[in-house]
Amino acid sequence: MGRDFFRGLPLQCGYFYSKKNQRAIERIVLDEKPDRVYCQLIRMAEYVKDMPIPKVLDYQDVFSKGMWRRYENANFLMKPFFKMEYRRVARYEAAVFDKFDARTIITEVDRDLIPHPKRDEIVVVHNGVDFGQFQYQGERKSCDIIFSGNMGYAPNVDAAEYLAKEIFPPLREMIPGLKLVLCGASPAPRVQALRRDGVTVTGWVDSMCDWYAMARVFVAPMRMGTGLQNKLLEAMSMQLPCVTSPLAGKPLENAESAGAVVTCHTTEEYIETIARLLRDSDYYQQLSDNGHRYVRGRYEWHAATDRLEQLFH
Repeated sequence: MGRDFFRGLPLQCGYFYSKKNQRAIERIVLDEKPDRVYCQLIRMAEYVKDMPIPKVLDYQDVFSKGMWRRYENANFLMKPFFKMEYRRVARYEAAVFDKFDARTIITEVDRDLIPHPKRDEIVVVHNGVDFGQFQYQGERKSCDIIFSGNMGYAPNVDAAEYLAKEIFPPLREMIPGLKLVLCGASPAPRVQALRRDGVTVTGWVDSMCDWYAMARVFVAPMRMGTGLQNKLLEAMSMQLPCVTSPLAGKPLENAESAGAVVTCHTTEEYIETIARLLRDSDYYQQLSDNGHRYVRGRYEWHAATDRLEQLFH
């Protein structure tokens, strides 16, 4: 990793690179003779970018923009680190573009932020939802608000703190006895510290479906990060009304205009919207139905995989 640092590689690429893995991948390609290689994330591009076979790179998200958002939210000690990594990632995203025969990404929003003049050539392959798994399971609600994700991932840590410290307390004053669940693996110490009366931090759970089914409203107040939030798709699939930020809502094309999700710009808007959902059954049902109809019409896995298969042929 030290040598990669001095070569100017993003630190996250150097962290995941090893000569041992390089040799193993080269052996696999030599033995299997694949028609093409599908490389997921720029973090893996170093392993295959110079191989003389057809290659497809899945950017997935625009990592450079994610680094920039972390730079904007970092304290003064960490700002130089995130700014350096932002610059390295942006250069790398542009440099590896021409090393691959085709590229994919999960949203139009992210595609338009890739720092390359031919970014319009990137094929958008949306995520999908397993509707057989994530489906409405009836009325057995035991908590009011849920937020989910990898709770060691910085954007989720930030969102969990914002929800638990700034949005939830005023809501609980308005609606006594309110319960919030922060659900997901590897909770960082900052997330674990949010446990208190009314706030549950689950850690790893065997089934996200079970926890979605227990909740009344899904809230994702993302202020950092990039890409499409699968957590929103899963919650809408299970007919949970969803409240989120403009950052997380923007990749959901036309979702707000379709009445499928509510995006909030301020803490006060979050409080007012969530309180209304918990008190107004007609509004609750309308948002729930619209969200479910929206995700069923746009994020079916077969449509996504069909597009990917066409790219490989």
